[in-house]
Amino acid sequence: MSTYVYGIADADHPSLPDGMEGIGSPALTVRIVKGGGLAALVSDAPENLRPKRRDLLAHQNVLSEAGGGGTVLPMRFGSVAEDDAAVAAALEERVSHYKERLAALCDRVEYNVKVQHEEEAVLRTVMAENSDVRAMADRNRAAGGGSHEEKLQLGEAVAKAVQAREAQDAQTVRAALEPTADAVSEGPESTGWITNLSFLVDRTSSERLLGAIEEIRTSAPHLVFRVNGPLPPYSFVEATPTASARG
Repeated sequence: MSTYVYGIADADHPSLPDGMEGIGSPALTVRIVKGGGLAALVSDAPENLRPKRRDLLAHQNVLSEAGGGGTVLPMRFGSVAEDDAAVAAALEERVSHYKERLAALCDRVEYNVKVQHEEEAVLRTVMAENSDVRAMADRNRAAGGGSHEEKLQLGEAVAKAVQAREAQDAQTVRAALEPTADAVSEGPESTGWITNLSFLVDRTSSERLLGAIEEIRTSAPHLVFRVNGPLPPYSFVEATPTASARG
């Protein structure tokens, strides 16, 4: 049976949750696979694994239990290797990398920050800051709305101005928040968000990041933030022990 990987720690980690319940229905038992002075938290991998709420929470719970006693490199949900031997071999092969990551991520947590525009507010901002677009809108209004072509031209001008503002605001957010973090990772682009960033911060000083977010919220009310954290530092592990295994 394939092996599901939750995370990686030093082999001498004091409180790895050997024997606790993990993903699956019925829940599968967590065990430890060692190699290269490292320990991987694993269980059997269920057939047809899907990101169901119960399994997502179980994955997180295993990492939380292990993380309470020391640093653990979290694997993303769905990390599957061929078998325990493949996991042990990957630990041996990548020992230097994982040891370096364990040291770098000691006492660190991740905050994911997504930002989007509040539509009405950003339109007001764009109109206030762009005299050409404002003049075009005023001419159309004076002409009873303007011709079809004039309306299209205004719409295109507004869309272009909003797009430019999106790029500007994304840069502003990153520039303001990056100094509060040890590292920044760009997340995948997704519809509706102008930026998607993960920040690696010391768990004892995360208030610096959160305070900077509140300052931007106050100064730029057209920006809407979604902040998720503290999280295990998923975005900063950089590699998994399943590179040569099926996913």
